[in-house]
Amino acid sequence: MDDIRPNVPAAPVRLFDQLRRHMRDHGYAWKTEKTYLHWVRRFILFHGKQHPARLSARHVNEFLSNLANEGHCSPATQRVALNALIYLYKRFLGVELEQLDFGKAKPKRRLPVVLSHGEVLRILEHLQGKHRLIVELLYGAGLRQAEVLSLRIKDLDFELSTITVRSGKGDKDRSTLLPERLKAALGQQIEFVCKQHQRDIEDGFGEVYLPNALAKKYPQAARETAWQFLFPSSSIGPDPRSKALRRHHLHESSLRKAVTQARRGAMGVLSPLDGE
Repeated sequence: MDDIRPNVPAAPVRLFDQLRRHMRDHGYAWKTEKTYLHWVRRFILFHGKQHPARLSARHVNEFLSNLANEGHCSPATQRVALNALIYLYKRFLGVELEQLDFGKAKPKRRLPVVLSHGEVLRILEHLQGKHRLIVELLYGAGLRQAEVLSLRIKDLDFELSTITVRSGKGDKDRSTLLPERLKAALGQQIEFVCKQHQRDIEDGFGEVYLPNALAKKYPQAARETAWQFLFPSSSIGPDPRSKALRRHHLHESSLRKAVTQARRGAMGVLSPLDGE
C-alpha cells in the first residue's frame, strides 16, 4: 500500500511532516511528494544532517555537483533533485537562493530499447490471467502501470467503451478507449472481484481504500463493489493510515516479476531487459 499517503499531524513539528503538510495544502501529487522528500532527505544527509535553514546555495551546488561527478546521475535525475531543493527553499522556507552554479550531469548516449510487435506478442503468450490482462491494457489502452493497477470496477464503462483514469499524470482525470477485444476478459475479471469481495464481506472485511475527500463524502462507498480495485491484491493487509485491514490493489512488484519471467520464457534476446 505504498501509494497511500501517510497521515500528517494538523500542526506538524518535524521538518518532513511540515513539508508533507505544505505540499498537500498546495495540491501536489503523491508521487511528487515522495520524490521531493527523497531528495530533500538525501540533501540533508549529504551535509551531515544539518537543518536546511542553516545551509545555502553553496551547499546546494556541492550536492548537485556530487550527484553529477561522483553519483554519475543523468541530467533528468539531477533536474528532479534541483526542483526538489528549489521547492524546499523558495516555496517552503521562503528563501531565494543565489544564482546556482553546479557541475552539470552529462547525458548518457544509449540506444532506446523498443520491442517489436512480434516480441510483444511472444511475451503475452507467456503471461496468463490477470497479469496478461494488465499488460494488454497497458498496450491496448495506452495506460501507465500505476494507472492500470489503480483502476476500480466503476472506472470501466462497457456501453461507451471507455476507461476513466483518475489522478493520472499531473494528478488529473482523463478518459481513454476500452479495447473491444478485452471486454470479455475484463468482464470475467470483474466477476472474480465481485465473488472475492463477497467472501471478504462474509469474513468481516470488504472495505477498500478511498482518498480522504471521497471517504468523507461517501462514507459507505468503501464497501461497495463498484469501488473495489479491478486488480486486487491476493491478500488483505493493514492500511498504513488507519491500520484498518483492507484489500488493496495488486502491487507493481508482482506485475514486474511476471513480466520478467515472461521475457525470459519468450526469447533469450530479451534477457538483458530483465535487470531494468
